[in-house]
Amino acid sequence: MLKFDPAELSRRDMLKTTGNLAVTVASSQLLFSKAFASEENTINLALVGCGGRGSGAVADALSIDAGPIKLKAMADVFNGNLSLSYNAINGAFENKIDVPPERKFIGFDAYKQAMDCLKPGDVVILTTPPAFRWVHFQYAIQKGLNVFMEKPVTVDGPTSKKMLDLAEQASQKNLKCGVGLMCRHSPARQELFNRIQDGEIGELNLLRAYRMHGPEGSAFVPPYTGNISEVLYQVAHFHGFLWVSGGCFSDFYIHNIDECCWMKDDFPVTAQASGGRHYRDDYVDQNFDNYSVEYTFKDGCKMFVFGRTMPNVKQEFGTYVHGSKGCAVVCENGHFPAKTRIYSGQNFVRSKLAWQYPVKEGSPYKQEWADLIDAIRNDKPYNEVPRGVRSSLVTSMGRMAAHTGQEITFDELLNGDHEFAPGLSELTSDGPAPVQMTENGKYPIPAPGLKGKREY
Repeated sequence: MLKFDPAELSRRDMLKTTGNLAVTVASSQLLFSKAFASEENTINLALVGCGGRGSGAVADALSIDAGPIKLKAMADVFNGNLSLSYNAINGAFENKIDVPPERKFIGFDAYKQAMDCLKPGDVVILTTPPAFRWVHFQYAIQKGLNVFMEKPVTVDGPTSKKMLDLAEQASQKNLKCGVGLMCRHSPARQELFNRIQDGEIGELNLLRAYRMHGPEGSAFVPPYTGNISEVLYQVAHFHGFLWVSGGCFSDFYIHNIDECCWMKDDFPVTAQASGGRHYRDDYVDQNFDNYSVEYTFKDGCKMFVFGRTMPNVKQEFGTYVHGSKGCAVVCENGHFPAKTRIYSGQNFVRSKLAWQYPVKEGSPYKQEWADLIDAIRNDKPYNEVPRGVRSSLVTSMGRMAAHTGQEITFDELLNGDHEFAPGLSELTSDGPAPVQMTENGKYPIPAPGLKGKREY
């Protein structure tokens, strides 16, 4: 059985990939603009997955002053997504877009056509739902392309092993790979991390993360009407199906879980959880309405994660850590700005404020691109995929613990045999869907206590 140490990533490794705190967006941009000002140094981009995240990633890449960058090709399974994305990006960055109709590709094999438009050393942006990540990453490596991929990067154990193997292949080919866990690129959080590691709040004993809000994204899936194929229907409502995205838990909560693990400088080894469905009406997705997870690190430290997608209830979106001498805000009211702060004692009250980030925060979404392009142009080692796999696995641990009612370990999940969508590389728009509808027109849902080995 493959054993995997979730703590293998050291603080030094983290600092290599997230960049030095002292290197700000401005200084990075100054370096790039001096060194790479000619058209012959253009880095071309291909966008695979033209939804909101893909469009946002392209906008962030084209917004930084990092030498010439152009979008050359686009791919999606939905023509409407591609058209909307192209119109929005072209309207904002017309002089940085060169995507004629012949470089717009539709279909499950469109990713290959888009990547074929690039030369080795260019960048492909992988922003489809994560089920397709290993398939697209594998082809990018074959083509010698640098990669930016959205989170999560895996949703189960078998694909996590595939991604770890592919990450090693990418490093052997000196490809630069960024993962969209942009909070790691926040200078405010980087300084907080350093202060925590230097002992300012003492020994960490508790971490808390909250993502509680109303219905969001495509987590609430209406009944299938047959107007498109069932496969495309599930992809279109990707937040609702575990095989496509890991559901709302993996897709929504991974950022808060990842930044907790970062502040702890470790990854938990076990998870137990609860959750349930309460107000689903006619919705046919596989999600719970609420999740409560207790993670345990190998030193006994606890991390609690609370998720909820219900209307008309208390909302909270933040991450907090507690140590033997004080406590800290990692973020509150969303990912950006983080508003990082340290307090003496355990109460978050102004009279106990000991430190707060002293300057206006820059966008971590742009900073992660500045760091990736810096690594490409200056040939620095840069591969965030192994860490992205660890964070994705830890997130899946919590999800599986809630869905099965069992305690789940890191090694157990990594070595599990339940691959949600085997044969994904052969998926077609008119073929059978990876999860099949039941006789009542709904899809199999998690049943803790009844289904203890698998999530459905």
